[in-house]
Amino acid sequence: MSTISKRFAVKGMTCAGCAGGVQGTLKNTPGVLEARVNIVDHIAWIQYDPAVTGPETLKKMVDSTGFELVIDSEDADEDAEEERRRSAELRNRQILTAFIPAIPVFIFGMFFMEWEPGKWVSAVLTLYILVFPGRPFFVKAYKLALHARANMDTLVALSTGISFLFSLFNLINPHFWHERGIHPHVYFESAALVIVFILLGKWLEDRATTRTSAALQKLKGLRMDTVRVILNGEEKQIPTEALMKGDTVVVLPGERIAADGKVISGETFVDESALTGEPLPAEKTVGSRVFAGSINQTGGFKMITESTGEESLLGKIIQRIREAQTQKAPVQKLVDKIAAVFVPIVLLISVFTFILWLSVGGTSYFAQALLASVSVLVIACPCALGLATPTALMAGMGRAAENHVLVKDAEAMEHAARTDVVIFDKTGTLTEGKPEVKAIHWLNEQAQIRYSSVFYAIEKRSEHPLAKAVVHYFEENPPASVDVDRFTAIPGRGIKAEIGGQSYFSGNEKWMLENTIQNTFQGKESFGPNHGTVIYFSDAEKVLCVAVLHDKIKADSAKAVRTLQQSGLEVWLLTGDHEQAAQAVANELGITHVMGGMLPSDKAEKVKQLQAEGKTVVMVGDGINDTEAMTLADVSIAMAKGSDIAMDVAHVTVLSSSPAAVPLFWEVSKNTVSGIRQNLFWAFIYNLIGIPVAAGILFPFNGFLLNPMIAGAAMALSSVSVVLNSLRLARR
Repeated sequence: MSTISKRFAVKGMTCAGCAGGVQGTLKNTPGVLEARVNIVDHIAWIQYDPAVTGPETLKKMVDSTGFELVIDSEDADEDAEEERRRSAELRNRQILTAFIPAIPVFIFGMFFMEWEPGKWVSAVLTLYILVFPGRPFFVKAYKLALHARANMDTLVALSTGISFLFSLFNLINPHFWHERGIHPHVYFESAALVIVFILLGKWLEDRATTRTSAALQKLKGLRMDTVRVILNGEEKQIPTEALMKGDTVVVLPGERIAADGKVISGETFVDESALTGEPLPAEKTVGSRVFAGSINQTGGFKMITESTGEESLLGKIIQRIREAQTQKAPVQKLVDKIAAVFVPIVLLISVFTFILWLSVGGTSYFAQALLASVSVLVIACPCALGLATPTALMAGMGRAAENHVLVKDAEAMEHAARTDVVIFDKTGTLTEGKPEVKAIHWLNEQAQIRYSSVFYAIEKRSEHPLAKAVVHYFEENPPASVDVDRFTAIPGRGIKAEIGGQSYFSGNEKWMLENTIQNTFQGKESFGPNHGTVIYFSDAEKVLCVAVLHDKIKADSAKAVRTLQQSGLEVWLLTGDHEQAAQAVANELGITHVMGGMLPSDKAEKVKQLQAEGKTVVMVGDGINDTEAMTLADVSIAMAKGSDIAMDVAHVTVLSSSPAAVPLFWEVSKNTVSGIRQNLFWAFIYNLIGIPVAAGILFPFNGFLLNPMIAGAAMALSSVSVVLNSLRLARR
């Protein structure tokens, strides 16, 4: 079965409840395998089977619920941005057109409640508020009702509509109540101010939730609109979206680079801090790679385009943040289940409240019954519940992104907060990954003369950082060229090659043992007990030489390890290097749990062993040999300058390749999960306390009955407080 994954802009969403409704509709559409809707970006990500459904059907389903799915555009982000601007302008107009007429309604209702002309003026002004700025609530509630569904708009429409109609009946026909010995009251101010407060709350939500995606907006701002290219020998300026792979681009000093590529002429320094967090400009010469979003500083240069748009590093970063922001943490699944039945339950509570008041007090309590049931509808709005998790997640992910840590999986945030063990790979993770050869110890002078060219030739074929260090060592005085007939690289072990019908091996000591190679250096201490990484080179019988390499430890590795340990986490070092090299690095960093000579499968088994002990494991690596363990770990973190495969399987990518990002991500995760719990606590407690109070539970004790107007203000305040708490986390 072939599937399509596509992003569409959604128009008309005003709150987390709206996004949840759209998402629920899409998930229930035949042919849709998965759907995620982001209220902050106004984007729906939909995975569907084109053989069963298509964009037209998806649009029809979404449009039927009162919203609009934009399918006739190629740029969902531009559509969504336009929708955000339109929504913001509409919200401003709605608040203004509702607030101004609500002022006299409030004054008449609170201070001149028995003045008859004031009641008629209030009726007209309230009708205007409901019909114009409040119209979207009624339209969406009506469309949802056609599909036997309900959300926050349903509660608002019912509460304000019932208040207005009841008040209008009392105003037109007061004798109906006088004949029954009841003095009729009007509640136009409640209906009007509920609309005002809810619109105000949504306006504050818009502003706050927009700030939670600030990191993504900053990254989008790194994109160029136009670019200089060489076409038919002439320099021309074209839109960046027209740029293609293989185009020659001219970049002047001070300009931002528009695509990923390779320098073909010129020298310069490039500021890549926005992408990697590296504060010092990187020197670029012919052959160097440059990336979209970075800034050329000193000299002009030409480059060949290799990746554009979403295929560039910047594009992939933006895409990962988008995907992460539409995902849900495990706790949100429970919230979604509660929210799905919340509105119907509130409607039942409201009806029950009305019936209970009448059964206790009869028709004389009709006004109180109506007031209480309306207050229940208003105060029980599930917006705070819907905003609790996504706003905290977006704030946390935004905070991480500002520190060049990209979170691809929302679930990783929740797992990371429960971390017990952090496992580090060594090369390229805790060390620079740029090893240098300290010395090569040959079996004898004859072996050096005869086999130097062979050792150089087979290491030249390898992509491993250690092999490149050996090649660099030989290039200072390169030996004669030799052709390699066959070449095989075994991750975690080494190399096997054939030259002139003879087999040669290069790798770690375990690789020598597996191939029954005689270790002629065993027991010798010529390179010391705390030597660095060792590469053995042999023919089919015996070891011919040992290359000793040293990989400099990253400047912030020790601090990162110390911070994690002081926080009570268990830190492990697992590496394919031999025990002595691993122990030397562990001693310098203060790591007590260390294992060397580990194959990829050995690392994976260690992860499973720790998990079997009930521990939550984070695996930090950068190479292909780390991917098996990273896949099994509860949370996997990849260094961006490492293997693309490692970054593909990782939940989190550290663009700066700094180990200090690991404790930072852990701290952000803890704060985020803490924020989610705080938000959910207040959202649940608010409704747990607010609904009984609105229903009139205090009335028998002190005569207090909540006015729907106050209920509307409290409802708006609850949503805003949840968002503000999330923003507080973003600033920590």
